[in-house]
Amino acid sequence: MDWVRDVTAAKHIRPRAGRGLIACAAFVAAVLAFGSVAAEPDTPAGNQRLDSVVSMVDSDRFKAAETAIDAALADPALTVADRDALLFQRERMRRILIDFRLDEAEVLSRLRKAIPDLGDAEFARWKAANLIEHRVIDGRTLYFARAVPNLFRLSPEAAARRADPAPFSEGPMESPNAHHAAVVEAARETGQASVLPRRVQVTQSITVDADAVPAGETVRAWIPFPRDIPGQQQDIRLLGSIPAEATVAPEPTAQRTVYMEQVARAGEPTEFSIDYELTLLAQRHAIDPDKVVPAPATAELAAHLGERPPHIVFTPALRAFSEKFVNGETNPYRIAQKLFAAVDDIPWAGAREYSTITNISDYALHAGHADCGQQTLLLMALLRLNGIPARWQSGMVYSEGDYWNLHDWGWMYLAPYGWVPMDVTTGRFEGATADSGADLEWFYLGGLDAYRIAFNDDYGTGFVPAKQHFRSETVDSQRGEVEWDGGNLYFDQWDYDFEARILPDTARTARSND
Repeated sequence: MDWVRDVTAAKHIRPRAGRGLIACAAFVAAVLAFGSVAAEPDTPAGNQRLDSVVSMVDSDRFKAAETAIDAALADPALTVADRDALLFQRERMRRILIDFRLDEAEVLSRLRKAIPDLGDAEFARWKAANLIEHRVIDGRTLYFARAVPNLFRLSPEAAARRADPAPFSEGPMESPNAHHAAVVEAARETGQASVLPRRVQVTQSITVDADAVPAGETVRAWIPFPRDIPGQQQDIRLLGSIPAEATVAPEPTAQRTVYMEQVARAGEPTEFSIDYELTLLAQRHAIDPDKVVPAPATAELAAHLGERPPHIVFTPALRAFSEKFVNGETNPYRIAQKLFAAVDDIPWAGAREYSTITNISDYALHAGHADCGQQTLLLMALLRLNGIPARWQSGMVYSEGDYWNLHDWGWMYLAPYGWVPMDVTTGRFEGATADSGADLEWFYLGGLDAYRIAFNDDYGTGFVPAKQHFRSETVDSQRGEVEWDGGNLYFDQWDYDFEARILPDTARTARSND
């Protein structure tokens, strides 16, 4: 889930699951919002009510949804799981209204700063094509907070009309460069898939707004923290934290964090931070397509195949998309290439918060744009549909300068090579070659740069210790989470920061820590 850090920044997408999946999707969202597993809704009446409420929210009938929630909550027979799922739908509406908070006058004002002679017909045409993202909620047209910058990414016509066509903010790894060439050459010379180790020191922080929590109350924070993954990131050492007392989640935790507590003081922000070091390595798997065979039938791989509602569902639309691009191919690697290219062709745009979306992969298939987490989940769904095991990974990307960003990517299993990485959002470098003549086009289908730290080896899993209240991000974990006894603190009540510094003589340092 990449998230360009600018004044318009917000995060993530839109729901469109089949009706039979809606209740399941809402329940899963509610369960994961707490970061722990609760009992599944077990009454037919509860499922029907939940299905109805989710349908109302997805069709922008918020007032009707509120009335239905109130009526359901008054039922003394309501189960705890059903109650939580309904309350999360109320919270989901609140979050949607934070993402869609602009009226038409504000959008026009912002657009005319970039296009002073914007015509009414132009605006109406772009709006009708949903290039200016909006929703009609209870009869009121509301626009996405990032609708204007997204328009310029999605419409070449609109981009060409800007009076001052400033370049988009892009990461240094989004174009082929010397690092990619060095990774390929190092892998060729050493015969190893993991190359170019470097030692990196990282600082991550969360700053809660002053008076977001009453003075004297305890603020609880979870800051993302990497797992040890041999050959990718290793020798991870927590150097210190503020406050000093901190709990690091066990190594196997798929969404690993450092947990801390602070007492809020009146008129002062509440600050949390961690410092750590780790060794990062680039990846390059030289894959011969003719040697790739179907994945073996094992229990370990079976966990990464098949559907995983709510965000990986083999809908009729997904099957049709797959059939169109696979077109009878049977070689797993060549299938992956075709699907990777098809998903890479979906334009990138800033996205709504993932917690507001019913089925992310299905949204990416229909919206006409997607961010990295949406593209990754879509590619994972397509690969699994075609019998290729696929799994999630996400964290932070950084540079040797000031650039850093949230990012999601994945891994797929190709026999006989095993698990290999894929980053469909960074995508293909069509026609690119290194000075040595090495092909760089498919670098990110089987390779990764060393400018990323993985915090998560799965999506939608719980924290250790678990949150007591709804999570702000129910799918991913990159910014962190904050709560107090009175409830969750959403993203509009705190900020976060990240800094990575490559340490000198990292090759020697990495060797000494082996």
